[in-house]
Amino acid sequence: MGLEHKREIFLLIIYPFLLISIVSGSSDTITSAFPLKDGGTIISSRGLFELGFFSPGNSKNRYIGIWYKNIPTKTVVWVANRETPVTDTSGILKITNPGVLTIMNDKNTIVWSSNTSKAAQTPVAQLLDSGNLVVRDKNDNLNFLWQSFDYPGDTLLPGMKMGKDLVTGHESYITSWKNDNDPSSGDYAFGCDLHGYPHQVIRKGQALLYRSEPWNGIDFGGISVLPQNAIYKFDMVFNEKEVFYTYRMLNSSMISRLTMNHSGIAQRWVWADQVKDWVLYFSIPAAGGCDLVCGAYGSCAVNSFPKCGCLDKFVPKYQNEWNGANWSKGCVRRKPLACKTDGFVKHTNIKVPDLQNTFLYKNMTLLQCEKLCLKNCSCTAYANTLKTGPGCMIWMGDLFDIQEAPTYTSVLYIRMAFSDSVVSGSHKKKRKIIPLIVALIGGVLVSMGLMFVFWRKWKKNSVLKGEEEKVGNDTDQLYTNESQKEDLELPLYSLSEIVKATHNFSFNNKLGEGGYGPVYKGFLLDGKEIAVKRLSKTSNQGLDEFKNEVICISKLQHRNLVRLLGCCIQGDEKMLIYEYMPNKSLDYFIFDESRRKSLDWPGRFNIINGVARGLQYLHEDSRLRIIHRDLKASNILLDFDMNPKISDFGMARSFIGNETQANTMKVVGTYGYMSPEYAVDGIFSIKSDVFSFGVLVLEIVSGKKNRGFFHHDHHHNLLGHAWLLYHEGRLMEIIDPSITDSCHLYEVLRSIELALLCVQRNPDDRPSMSTVVVTLSSDGELPEPKQPGFFYTEHVPRDDTSSSTHAPASTTAMTITLVDGR
Repeated sequence: MGLEHKREIFLLIIYPFLLISIVSGSSDTITSAFPLKDGGTIISSRGLFELGFFSPGNSKNRYIGIWYKNIPTKTVVWVANRETPVTDTSGILKITNPGVLTIMNDKNTIVWSSNTSKAAQTPVAQLLDSGNLVVRDKNDNLNFLWQSFDYPGDTLLPGMKMGKDLVTGHESYITSWKNDNDPSSGDYAFGCDLHGYPHQVIRKGQALLYRSEPWNGIDFGGISVLPQNAIYKFDMVFNEKEVFYTYRMLNSSMISRLTMNHSGIAQRWVWADQVKDWVLYFSIPAAGGCDLVCGAYGSCAVNSFPKCGCLDKFVPKYQNEWNGANWSKGCVRRKPLACKTDGFVKHTNIKVPDLQNTFLYKNMTLLQCEKLCLKNCSCTAYANTLKTGPGCMIWMGDLFDIQEAPTYTSVLYIRMAFSDSVVSGSHKKKRKIIPLIVALIGGVLVSMGLMFVFWRKWKKNSVLKGEEEKVGNDTDQLYTNESQKEDLELPLYSLSEIVKATHNFSFNNKLGEGGYGPVYKGFLLDGKEIAVKRLSKTSNQGLDEFKNEVICISKLQHRNLVRLLGCCIQGDEKMLIYEYMPNKSLDYFIFDESRRKSLDWPGRFNIINGVARGLQYLHEDSRLRIIHRDLKASNILLDFDMNPKISDFGMARSFIGNETQANTMKVVGTYGYMSPEYAVDGIFSIKSDVFSFGVLVLEIVSGKKNRGFFHHDHHHNLLGHAWLLYHEGRLMEIIDPSITDSCHLYEVLRSIELALLCVQRNPDDRPSMSTVVVTLSSDGELPEPKQPGFFYTEHVPRDDTSSSTHAPASTTAMTITLVDGR
């Protein structure tokens, strides 16, 4: 018994030390029963990596990190809580059900946690010999609930991915530390850009600092990135779920890592055991970088002085600025293009231009690519960028970020005027037959004239047979009768055309999303920029609204209405194709604290006038009298010159003859812009749009939204606030402070008074849009505005001629719940 008693005492003494040993180093796993405290570590099974709390540089903050176990100088390759350090040594790393890693401090507050959408019955966190920290079920070694490799820090290890998950949209890239003492995300990021063929980029914030050659099937080429080598093997992986760059070591005993430092340089390091130090294998960008400095058609050479020059047969756009080393305006062709008679100049040992406005054709030969480019006057260049088989790329628009050096292997064909070009054999043959074609034109025109007459007759009786073959009979859904179908003549696009134009509805091409569904930017084969409005399967709007928009806007032509170019109906897909508006919508500017400063008063007044002219056309001058019914800031799009265009006609209604008013059982529109008679009684007319226009003008002048407006002195919306200020002679207080330096005070105050006339409660009191247009361009005296709609203050003088003046607030609030707003 004495021996047994001694053995039990011995086990009780050494048991705590066994626990400490398990937690602090002899295990590669953290469980719910054994968390990791500051001072302890876990080590991967073969002793390659170690995980624990550490303090970087001279900092006293504590972070959970992973570092190499057997390298003397602690080299941290991953940090969990980069942005949220623990300020003392009280931190503890736990794994909790259903499988979430958390870092807690001494106040039992969560400092950092992982995220997972999956659950495990018995979750554990394990440090693998790859340096990957994974969360999995204890009994499942293959399926990970979460892994650190999906969230790189400043280091890319072998087996890590740098790219994009096409299912979730998650992007992986490496970002610099702020400095040696602070591992939080710094200014610089290194990753893969998927525009065109994938290529590597370095960005500072949103600014592009470096761009590699595109992936050619073997490597990225060029002078900055090494080709495949004997140390490591890298690859670009493409599949339906993801696109990513990764690498692996060819010799498992070698240690290498790719880092992004806080000076903006991506560096490849190799551990040299002989000198017990890291050796720099290569870095990008190269010293004296050449990226994005020489403007359009400018060529950069790192070792030349000056570093920028114009491509062959190009000249500086502004010679004096070029001579002063200001190369940003770039170069222009010595002889202008003529489209149909153009050729190409071949450029070798060149870094292909920026890939933002490119189209890929993976199975097309170089000759086919040349023919395609010649057919499109917007196509400025083409190249074969794949070394592993057929495939080419064409460029639309000006060419930027071009470099020339012997180590570049790409060949680029740039479009030039015929006299400056060296055309291919196939194109030379075409040149020889041009005189013959010209001689035959006279006879051909006569034949074409006869053919055109017969074609017109055939078309009226064919019900667009060619389009039916392309998209099936789905287009019949648009029309209620054959005459309407014949009259519309709206171009129809196939689904394949739209998929190609939008890069398969790429997330990077997405412009936004509304009640109808997402909107994507795209490029047609002729180079035309388009906006594709795609009906979402979950949208509250459906075929009726789609059909309504097509019929309402297809025949409208006005500079202040967005132009509908066509539509696509194929299977479940319903899409509208519009002209692209590069400056987005009005609300993007006026309701943003910083962006509204870029829109001065002359610009805002131009928008007010443009919207007024567009509405006047809809109400009075178009073939159909159209009431928009959803006029608001987000439906005013802005073109390149910030000119406004009214969009979104899904809710619009057209009138015939002398109709001016209608009633609906279903009120649709947007809260804050609807007139009282429409919101409460379902009665709409052209004066409903006038009311919405008045709200819009007040929002443009003030930079505030009508709905959700707050003022500490009262509970009114923006209309009520403007009405009070008008009666108290303090209208200047409503003006957006960001336009006070640029505004013409008379124009601003007149616009506010006109807006108050437009939002009067009684529709008959509101001016017509033709009166509004005249008033905006004249300086005649304005009538006294009456009380606006949805204004409930009792002390304001009552207007006996306004309808529903005495309607209590509670009644209006009750009836407005019937509105189908969005």
